[in-house]
Amino acid sequence: MKIFRHPGEVPPDFGRSAVAIGKFDGVHAGHRAVIERLKADAAASGARTVAVTFDRNPLAVLRPELCPENVTTVERKLELLGELGLDATLMLTFDEALASQSAEDFVTDTLVGALRVSTVLVGNDFRFGHRGAGTPELLRELGPIYGFTVDVVGDVFLDDSERRVSSSWVRELLMAGDVKAAAAVLERPVDVRGEVVHGHKRGRELGFPTANLSEIVDALVPADGIYAGWLVDHDTGIRHPSAISVGTNPTFDDVLVRQVEAHVLDEDALDLYGHDVTVEFTERLRGMVAFDGLDALRAQMAADVTAARALLTGEVRA
Repeated sequence: MKIFRHPGEVPPDFGRSAVAIGKFDGVHAGHRAVIERLKADAAASGARTVAVTFDRNPLAVLRPELCPENVTTVERKLELLGELGLDATLMLTFDEALASQSAEDFVTDTLVGALRVSTVLVGNDFRFGHRGAGTPELLRELGPIYGFTVDVVGDVFLDDSERRVSSSWVRELLMAGDVKAAAAVLERPVDVRGEVVHGHKRGRELGFPTANLSEIVDALVPADGIYAGWLVDHDTGIRHPSAISVGTNPTFDDVLVRQVEAHVLDEDALDLYGHDVTVEFTERLRGMVAFDGLDALRAQMAADVTAARALLTGEVRA
């Protein structure tokens, strides 16, 4: 997938484009439905498939006090869009200049001028341009003038839910630690990626060595607690079953920031320092609690490992 950071980077010979516009935060099931529709529209007309998105939530500029935390970083969003088979993504810098651009100028400069748009896909509630003056209705008015059609995509619902799929829902589920439900909304595992760094080595002292991720990861981290999941080592390509801890470990008072650490099952001698890894969360086992002494903590860690192994191998937990 080609990545353009400015409309001026789109080459003149890029060709006609079918374009989907949105924040695409998390690239969840709703976004994936839009991309599949985009690919079908493009195939019918022979156009290129392009996602137009932004380098930050527009609220970060327009109403920073209301701006939520992103589900994924910008770079992770680009990776996820690339996995969906798009020809290109145009990542626009959402700053005061873009916020003040009129809706019609956005259409003529970006969609028509740079991307030679043939079809535009947007959601029912899509707004763009200065003060949100751009709507699907305005796009339909401008389409015949500039030679493009408009495809408005309705809300997406999971089979067992009446709530529409949204990034807000994903955030709520992650804050509650419900990674299983969040994975259904995302249509992919909940995961975070980072580098394995040195920690306090307390897990090793307790008999359960862990791979500690750096503070900088590429996605919103689920709620504090213990999870069953997987550690994917990108340096070796191996996917390891793991018991995962998220939090500050309240049994001790020297962990000042939330940590993601994974104990790889049955691989106590594994050396992962410096490795680029992804931690995938399968299911939450319990919340994070403080224990009265190391013996109680060690016993609970053993129980957590047993529960994670049973879940990940398909066994029935006691």
